[in-house]
Amino acid sequence: TDNLGRDLFSRIVYGSRVSLLVGFFSVIVAGCIGCFLGLLAGYCGGWIDSVVMRFSDAFLAIPRVLLSLVVLSVMAPGMLTLIFVIGVTNWVVYARLIRGEVLVLKELDYVKAARIMGCGNRRILFRHILPNVFSSVIVISTLSVAQSIILEASMSFLGLGIQPPTVSWGGILADGRNYLASNWWVATFPGVAITVSVVGIMFLGNWLRDILDPRDQ
Repeated sequence: TDNLGRDLFSRIVYGSRVSLLVGFFSVIVAGCIGCFLGLLAGYCGGWIDSVVMRFSDAFLAIPRVLLSLVVLSVMAPGMLTLIFVIGVTNWVVYARLIRGEVLVLKELDYVKAARIMGCGNRRILFRHILPNVFSSVIVISTLSVAQSIILEASMSFLGLGIQPPTVSWGGILADGRNYLASNWWVATFPGVAITVSVVGIMFLGNWLRDILDPRDQ
């Protein structure tokens, strides 16, 4: 049990739902923003590409954890806020990856053929280019879930993430840090749960990268 006599295993199982929901939905938010901006910058080029890339450089110049701390300290803490903040601070990696692939794909023959046949830019982007970069999006999304779980646990540990009475792994860690000398299991087992989940998701991402890599086909 924890310091209040609550069953620790039940709290870890319940907290897994919260941590995984934040991880998955924040990746969806980041992926939608990053994919749209990456497609736009890579396909249109010119000043649009310059604006998107300079904007992404500005995001990269600010540490992600610091930016999340600042935003969460201003906004009302909660699950939706945490999903929004983690998603908005993680779109850059998607945008830069998709932009680089679009720059290559838009010069290929099948895209030029579609343009000659009268396909509009929207149809070319979402019908011919997006499906060919989707495998890369899946791989990087899987790896980003693990990073989002760690960031959620960090924010909850600092009191800026998931708020009691909602249970999260970071919140359980924060409750157990004062009892490490006498009741070590309160903080140890949620830490083990975070480690196992993150390592498992990283292995899944590496496996998907090997499976979906066209050079290995």
